[in-house]
Amino acid sequence: MIARTLFIALLVAALVAAGTPARAQGLGFGAGAQNVPIAVEADQGIEWLRDSLKYIARGNAVATRGQVSVRADTLTAHYRSKPGGGTEVWRLEAEGGVRLYSQTEEAVGDRAVYDIDQGVMVLVGKALRFKTQQDLITAQDSLEYWEKRQLAVARGKAVAVRDARRIRGDVLTAHLQEQRGGDLQIKRVDAFGNVDVATDKEVARGAQGVYDVDRGIATLTGGVKITRGENQLNGEYAEVNLNTGVSRLLAAPQGRNPAQGQTRAQGERVRGLLVPDRELRPGDEPAARAQPPAPAVVRP
Repeated sequence: MIARTLFIALLVAALVAAGTPARAQGLGFGAGAQNVPIAVEADQGIEWLRDSLKYIARGNAVATRGQVSVRADTLTAHYRSKPGGGTEVWRLEAEGGVRLYSQTEEAVGDRAVYDIDQGVMVLVGKALRFKTQQDLITAQDSLEYWEKRQLAVARGKAVAVRDARRIRGDVLTAHLQEQRGGDLQIKRVDAFGNVDVATDKEVARGAQGVYDVDRGIATLTGGVKITRGENQLNGEYAEVNLNTGVSRLLAAPQGRNPAQGQTRAQGERVRGLLVPDRELRPGDEPAARAQPPAPAVVRP
């Protein structure tokens, strides 16, 4: 408890600036909270490295600014002198069980670096996720939160989900918007590489995609394939309505191909393969109900 209290006193005294505290927006440690001090707590101990201009908090460490907190096994706060006097933290590093959270948003990973000057957090590790009250984004390689631009970027088998609606891609860029109550909500998702959108009945795949979250419509371009069971439609442009489950496959728009930047002829046709159900004959068993042969009995 002594270490925890001492660390708070030292850091807050170094970071307090004049002005009225402002409410932090989203998961931001910078925009909207410049005049708010960062309070840091830790259970196991602290280090104040004056020559290196940093603090290191260990053991269930928590840094809080306004309504936003970051929790980790170890937190390192890099600070610098201000021209007018005093000091300010410009970079936070978190290691082990990282959780960045506010009242309405949460980001989770194993390691995070937060550049407060740029307003950018990069989160890496396993089971990466960024969650708002309505939306969930997961990724395999990294998650980025761009506070000033209100963007979340997920890399590596990235998935964005709202209710039962889902879009996947190698990279997803989610455009966020702050709501009246202060919480963030995804307005649009740009998807790149191995994009797929699923409804209850079919899956649409393409090279790139744009998902309008409010309208529930995903637009796919570049080698688009829509698959329903054994049936498949191929084209260059598709609109998938995730609210109604209706998909439209169209020829590429006249002019430049949006996915590849190539010129395509007007009126190019879409292609499809429609597989009829096999008619059952007397004595046939449907494939779904067919039973495997009984194993042979081996006797000694």
